[in-house]
Amino acid sequence: MELWSFENRLYDSGCGLICGVDEAGRGPLAGPVFAAAVILPRGIDIPGLNDSKKLTEKRREELFDVITNCALSYGVAFATEQEIEELNILNATFLAMNRAIAKLSIRPELALIDGNRNSGIKIPSIPVVGGDGLCASIAAASILAKVSRDRYMIEIAKKYPQYGFEKHKGYGTDQHYRCLREYGITAIHRKSFLKKLSGEVLGL
Repeated sequence: MELWSFENRLYDSGCGLICGVDEAGRGPLAGPVFAAAVILPRGIDIPGLNDSKKLTEKRREELFDVITNCALSYGVAFATEQEIEELNILNATFLAMNRAIAKLSIRPELALIDGNRNSGIKIPSIPVVGGDGLCASIAAASILAKVSRDRYMIEIAKKYPQYGFEKHKGYGTDQHYRCLREYGITAIHRKSFLKKLSGEVLGL
């Protein structure tokens, strides 16, 4: 159970319940940033559990149901495009993470945060670089966050059918840039991201 080695060391040291926390959508040009918090039964074997980025969309969807059915508790939340613009993406990510943690029906003693920053987390926490490939609960959170955001973007695509959000999920693909040049920006675009990445192209 390699994915459990990190958490098992914490549990063996006397730590109480641990939740894993991860985000999805820090990099896109459009849409909210999502986060998930998951408390798994210690040592549970979930075949195929891994960093969401290493899984196919079909496998993530399958694991989403497995995780939500077996988790002791889980929470999924997001921060809006407006909050990203107001707070910056890092602080908006922490906001989404705190909202996800707050949705847990059981209060964890410690949160494991994927990445190298945890300064904005409101409960005791530690950052774990590459945590979605090292910790079972973070891997589970990465899947819930990614699937939830993808589903959101597929739904929002119905409002903006010409942009192809159901395909690129708001990331800066060639298709997305073509759509931006042809149709302009929408209410769900992150204007600060567009200025940084393509100001000359879009004339922002």
